[in-house]
Amino acid sequence: MSNYPHPLIAREGWLFIAIAFLAAILVNIYAGFIWAVFFWLIAVFVLQFFRDPPREVPLVPNAVLSPADGRIVAVEQVHDPYLNREAVKVSVFMNVFNVHSNRSPVEGDVHDKWYFPGKFFNADLPKASLENERNALWIKTDDGSDVTCVQVAGLIAKRILCSVVPGDHLSKGQRFGFIRFGSRVDVYLPPETKINVNIGDKVYATTTVLAELRKA
Repeated sequence: MSNYPHPLIAREGWLFIAIAFLAAILVNIYAGFIWAVFFWLIAVFVLQFFRDPPREVPLVPNAVLSPADGRIVAVEQVHDPYLNREAVKVSVFMNVFNVHSNRSPVEGDVHDKWYFPGKFFNADLPKASLENERNALWIKTDDGSDVTCVQVAGLIAKRILCSVVPGDHLSKGQRFGFIRFGSRVDVYLPPETKINVNIGDKVYATTTVLAELRKA
């Protein structure tokens, strides 16, 4: 099954792509190709940044899917500051060459949503989880498990986009947001969750199974 509302390019990028290519075309017309090379490179970069390929949802019971493409930078026992509980945190760092669409790690209802203005440290750093600008979702799965999914802005990421609100139902792998440009996503899971990834692993939104929830 593929949860995908539009083909290949994220809607959040359509305006940026149009502006970048228009600038390149105009410079190419009025100044020549040599002067336009830099603008064409920028246009290609913007196009690749907003790519958004469809993803297939793995048929793994109780799976917690990766909410983003990137690299695992944290797997640790922590205190979940949003639900005030002990939890396992798995963090995915996205560089500017990764796909930046964010997808739901589990199926369930959005019980709450919190936005926190903050700083813009490098999202690869541990302190980014609690000090950077961030948007958190509390998702309760159909079997009652609590999952906190947090979009965290990075060094040059200045815009967190989230399209869901409390009361919405999310399917596994359903697209719920986007972060421009470079960032991370933290997932807080119950302490007994089976973790399937290690620090340094490359992961892909929806297709990588980060963990498996234990049935109550």
